[in-house]
Amino acid sequence: MVVLNRIYTKTGDQGETALGNGARVAKHALRVSAYGTVDETNATVGLARLHSEGELDGLLAMIQNDLFDLGADLCRPDMERDGEAPYPVLRMSAAQVTRLEAEIDRMNERLDPLRSFILPGGSALSAHLHLCRTVSRRAERLVVELATIEAINHDALRYLNRLSDWFFVAARIANNDGRADVLWVPGANR
Repeated sequence: MVVLNRIYTKTGDQGETALGNGARVAKHALRVSAYGTVDETNATVGLARLHSEGELDGLLAMIQNDLFDLGADLCRPDMERDGEAPYPVLRMSAAQVTRLEAEIDRMNERLDPLRSFILPGGSALSAHLHLCRTVSRRAERLVVELATIEAINHDALRYLNRLSDWFFVAARIANNDGRADVLWVPGANR
């Protein structure tokens, strides 16, 4: 259980922060940028939820919780030393990826196949979900880059890859099951 007695600690005043294993790193370190962008994704999901309801809102709530799990995973390097931690280390799991895939498949069954690229927009919820998609793609790019220099949990990367697809399909659902999608018209303004 997390206990926060003080919100500011002054320990970052020199431009460093602590990772989940206690190591101090620069706040601009790639790992910090990666999990910071996951946190930014979570904030965009919170905005989207202002416009969602019912089952979709429940699924978004689960994703928000998953994104905290993902941040916890990414903030702790040295996976090979997880067993030495004084507490159970939280890592993303294949089951979380599989759940997203099942949700994508279930939502996609309601949609006609795309015959054009779509523009982000339509309903307010759809526009917010497209923002979630693009921010999660940025988080994914940072995690991919991080994986070139440090070991990461592959399920964390797989989750982010599926998540942007999830947001895309959910954005179409939010546009009256794709019927209100805003279609790209190539060269329309030449």
